[in-house]
Amino acid sequence: MCRLRRLALVIVANLALTALLAAQAPPAAPPDIEAWVARAMTTFEVPGVGLAIVKDGTAVLAKGYGVRKLGAPEAVDGQTLFGIASNTKVFTAVALGLLVEEGKLQWDAPVVRYLPAFQMYDPYVTRELSVRDLLTHRSGLGLGAGDLLWWPPSTYDRAEIVHRLRFIKPATSFRSAYAYDNVLYLVAGQLIEAVSGQSWEDFVTARILKKVGMTGSNVLHSAASASGNVAATHARVDGRVRPIAPFVSDNTNPAGGINASAEDMAKWMQALLAGGALPDGSRLLAESTLRQITTIVTPLAPSNPPPELAPQRNNFSGYALGLNVRDYRGARMWTHTGGLPGYVSRVMLLPDVRLGVTVLTNQESGGAFDAIAYRIVDHYLGAPPTDWIEAYRAASARRDAQLAEAEKKAAAVRDATSRPSLTLDRYAATYEDAWYGEITVKMEQGKLVMRFTRTPSLVGDLEHWQYDTFVVRWRDRELRADAFVTFALNPDGSIDQAKMRAVSPATDFSFDFQDLLLRPKR
Repeated sequence: MCRLRRLALVIVANLALTALLAAQAPPAAPPDIEAWVARAMTTFEVPGVGLAIVKDGTAVLAKGYGVRKLGAPEAVDGQTLFGIASNTKVFTAVALGLLVEEGKLQWDAPVVRYLPAFQMYDPYVTRELSVRDLLTHRSGLGLGAGDLLWWPPSTYDRAEIVHRLRFIKPATSFRSAYAYDNVLYLVAGQLIEAVSGQSWEDFVTARILKKVGMTGSNVLHSAASASGNVAATHARVDGRVRPIAPFVSDNTNPAGGINASAEDMAKWMQALLAGGALPDGSRLLAESTLRQITTIVTPLAPSNPPPELAPQRNNFSGYALGLNVRDYRGARMWTHTGGLPGYVSRVMLLPDVRLGVTVLTNQESGGAFDAIAYRIVDHYLGAPPTDWIEAYRAASARRDAQLAEAEKKAAAVRDATSRPSLTLDRYAATYEDAWYGEITVKMEQGKLVMRFTRTPSLVGDLEHWQYDTFVVRWRDRELRADAFVTFALNPDGSIDQAKMRAVSPATDFSFDFQDLLLRPKR
């Protein structure tokens, strides 16, 4: 009997130990994640993916899939660098938060207190625009306004770009509407330098990346062209996915310049999900500062996704400081995307369930990163299964069909028999926009050629469309941003002005041609 009792005690002890070990075991990644990522990459033609999952303080997964470059054998691994683009914005918010903690800044103090020469178009906005306003997309600027000062890479430096903001007319009244911008994050970078005495790059490297342990990451757009373990950039050009040139201008590093790996992004997510605490017992930032960064400032209407993406319908949404804040299946989410030529990414953080997901890609497919991210989040939330790959494929196909139909309709109403009002040489002139500067139209070998004088890659041939409207076909076809140019005449037949807008609705919003008002330079 004693022997049986001892045996029973041993069995109970073993069961207790097994339960204890199970409780201490790190969370597991979704069991089908390898096959899921492979299928997403095939469906959306993505050469390489970096994936990081953090759950309950543990890096569950931080690895790479696929290849760095099409046609080359080098594989993506957990240390391969990708441009995270606008996922950089929250790093800039954290940098400002650290300066607030030190008493060198105040969130709601006017920017002109620290940058006295800063001006917006409206004197009232100049006086009232706060440090917080730099990060919240509610300044009154239109979508992407001013981006042509740096996108594609221009010869303007940061100080010149900041100076030229005063000439950009607002699209809405101050703090009345959301419109995503990049240029005010550039101002935030200048503010950090003015207050700390360090460039944005040096401050973020020393005070954030090194502190968190992101030792493989860097803060330069230009580093995307470096050799080593760096993912090459790819995009669909003329119907085929192929390598393209990366974006290498460092003007807007504060808005999108960080290159990071899956392993380093896991460390970053761990720090944010821990409320700013780091594994060594120190802190990146105070929990109260993180609350400021993750609190909605600019409210947004709840989403109305297409039928395939119906589970993503939310109840609240808004922009905080460098992060979107919304709900998903009843859970609070901090999230952001990033997009650059050849790089797109998604970061999702669900603080209440201590979950973080980062998907980095080297091809411009939002369907790929979201299909992967939502599959992982659903796994940990115990949500009903959704075939997100098929959902995004179907939604993308319908969107492509709608774009093709819009272009078809535009071509159908074109009067191809019409002729320009003037001989071609009379359209040739030096034009000037108040905020961008000079743009030339010249006769070259019998054709009109447009050149943006401060943007070397914006050189294109003007083809007559109808009446006094032309289409500029950029010689660099990787831009994918052909634009209409419409001239208006004075009563005497001279050119009064010219306006531009993108031909395709799919053109990246940073080509803000619609904000230009070109007048012949007298």
